[in-house]
Amino acid sequence: MNATVNENCIGCGLCAGTCPAVFTMGDDGLAHGGEVPPEMLDIAQEARDGCPTSAISIEE
Repeated sequence: MNATVNENCIGCGLCAGTCPAVFTMGDDGLAHGGEVPPEMLDIAQEARDGCPTSAISIEE
């Protein structure tokens, strides 16, 4: 599974705070996704669902 963050990101950091194993804040002030380990899927989905701009997608 892979998490991606699209151009709707406003850099609030909620995803990185919820699931730092998958989401990081870049030097550009925006969130960046990455590989979602199977044991982190529930938390990554929680971060996706909490995103205020629906900028996160998780796909195989």
